[in-house]
Amino acid sequence: MARRGTARGLAAVLAVPLLLSACGGGSGGGTTSGDSGTLRVLDYYNSEPNATLWNDAIEACGTEIGVEIDREAVPGETLIQKVLQQSSSRTLPDVLMLDNPDVQQIAESGALAPLGDLGIDSTGVAPGVLEASTYEGELYALQPVTNTIALFYNKKILEEAGITPPTTWEELKTTAAALTQGDQYGFAMSNINTYEGTWQFLPFMWSNGGDERDIATSETAEALQLVKDLMEAGSLSQSSVTWSQADVADQFAAGNAAMMVNGPWNFGTLDAVEGLEYGIVPIPAPTPGGTVVSPFGGEAWAVPQTGDEEKMQKAAELVQCLNKDETQIEVSVATGTVPTKPELADEVVAQNPNLATFAEQVPDLRARTGQLGPEWPEAATKIYTAVQNALVGGMTPEDALRQAQDG
Repeated sequence: MARRGTARGLAAVLAVPLLLSACGGGSGGGTTSGDSGTLRVLDYYNSEPNATLWNDAIEACGTEIGVEIDREAVPGETLIQKVLQQSSSRTLPDVLMLDNPDVQQIAESGALAPLGDLGIDSTGVAPGVLEASTYEGELYALQPVTNTIALFYNKKILEEAGITPPTTWEELKTTAAALTQGDQYGFAMSNINTYEGTWQFLPFMWSNGGDERDIATSETAEALQLVKDLMEAGSLSQSSVTWSQADVADQFAAGNAAMMVNGPWNFGTLDAVEGLEYGIVPIPAPTPGGTVVSPFGGEAWAVPQTGDEEKMQKAAELVQCLNKDETQIEVSVATGTVPTKPELADEVVAQNPNLATFAEQVPDLRARTGQLGPEWPEAATKIYTAVQNALVGGMTPEDALRQAQDG
């Protein structure tokens, strides 16, 4: 899922220490990386099941390539600050995990090594996934698994109402209205004024032809009007402007929403609710048979420019190992994610059928940074600002989008 965007000034902040480290000091004039037989790894997998799962995968790959692993896991919100500090002190790790929207900004700073120069093979990975980790024609990170969002529905509620899940925007409006009664809303999604709100709006915007390079278009206005119509009809709670994706999952789990837009990271929450039976289908398309285009989340593994060529080559071997088929399948099944190699989808879905809808989307998933690269955070802010102004600020979608775009 989307976590947060890197600060706009990151590249500029990183550039000075990187330049200094290239000029001299330390062994080879680069980043100090310690024992030649040990690889330092930095990630933010510090909660279960990811903490143990990824630690085991990293250790197994270390054994496979013949190195010891010195792994550090930090809270997600502190990772970029940690990278800044390590760059300044010339102590960048040998292998660095990044949230995929951050890769291009870190690459722009010069902190990462192009994976092509290190012989890494990305064959079979979905094009959109590779695009997110590519900067100026060079691939800088490789992502083993991904996630996205879809439409969850309460099977019992829809069956009792004699309703099937919607496939188009018009069906979504009529279905949500029919399922709204008492304290139960027909539909829920996060419209919060953070990157989570943008993440949840993107499938509606992109599937209708909207473009983050200019959000003040009729295509994006139509998508925002859909959400506004759902709220004005009472099918979507006004409180959704303050709900995170976790809050939306809680509302759905409690029976306060018959349908929701959300991701597979909520399987644990939902499966813990006794008697809750849910199904998952693609987010409705603007028109019958239309293609739904959603963003993808997940983390990618990169090799920092440490100045130690031998260790960088070993680090590349570790990244390659973490992206091999066996690892993708094992991690996907255990964490409710899907492989970034579409050819592995069938094997994963056979073990966890709930992943089917998410796996089907992988070939059409789009990188948030695909159009704007390091400038994506600015566009993401414009999008969630416009959504808020249209839903609770009394503005029309057209005016809200125009104001946010002109900023």
